Amino acid sequence: MPSAYVLANVDVTDPVQYEQYKKLSTIAMQAHGAEVCIRGGKVDVLEGDWSPVRVVLLKFPSPEKARAFYDSAEYQAAKAARQGAAVMRMVLIEGV
Repeated sequence: MPSAYVLANVDVTDPVQYEQYKKLSTIAMQAHGAEVCIRGGKVDVLEGDWSPVRVVLLKFPSPEKARAFYDSAEYQAAKAARQGAAVMRMVLIEGV
């Protein structure tokens, strides 16, 4: 079964409110077995015109586990807390 990754590019617009999202999303990640590969950190663009602000990369044992994380009540609570605090771009990518 292939692993799966959730890749997010986040533009935080309200850092104070975003802290609540971080707390709740951490609970969701722990509940669903996410391996945190990247959560913030310095970004150097090597090619192209993509200028990510905050990058998050999570690894899951399977696409189904990644989808279960995203659809979970825990993560839905985190999403609600993030409303108005950030612009989120997120994709699920099947690994090898």
